[in-house]
Amino acid sequence: MPRSLAWVLREIVYDPAMRNACAFLLAGGRSSRMGHDKAFLEFQGSTLLNRALAVAREAAGEVRIVGSPQKFQGFAPTVEDQFSGCGPLAGIHSALSSSTFEYNLVLAVDMPFLEAKFLGYLLEQARISNGLVTLPRTEHGWQPLCAVYRREFAPMAESALRGGRYRINHLFCDLELRVINERELSQHGFSPEMFRNLNTPEEFERASLVKKN
Repeated sequence: MPRSLAWVLREIVYDPAMRNACAFLLAGGRSSRMGHDKAFLEFQGSTLLNRALAVAREAAGEVRIVGSPQKFQGFAPTVEDQFSGCGPLAGIHSALSSSTFEYNLVLAVDMPFLEAKFLGYLLEQARISNGLVTLPRTEHGWQPLCAVYRREFAPMAESALRGGRYRINHLFCDLELRVINERELSQHGFSPEMFRNLNTPEEFERASLVKKN
């Protein structure tokens, strides 16, 4: 039976053998506002970690977790923070420093509405652009924890961390970026709601009421 056009297009976008990319999940640690590790919170029938792993594996050939090997080594290969306690920028730096891939998809573990189709689109835009970072920007601002970073971003991140500058967005001022705005998201059928993350029990409760895809 001939393969459908949709099947062929999916293979072009998602076939790991055709893409030099790795996905890194920033799993973090204990959340003071949540009371325990967010990665292991149950959300609509699965943990946040397992949901994130599933969607990342659809989009990238390799998936790794930035976090404690003692906690996460049973789920995927792990990478430890080199700058402990310095926030997401430290996780991005550790991911890129450990990577042999040109394109590195960095995802927060607490974004349960991300779609593999969008991550494939994000990676494709990174491949065809000159941007050092490819990322969405919505009315709520930059989305640096759903972004593709080239390895060359690592020394910039390290310089900032050593200087005590931990705000990721501040590093974007002088870089060539590929920005995906809300209009582009809408044109391709994607909703900014994908980037909703769960930082508080109240946010978790509200998100739990959203219909499961």
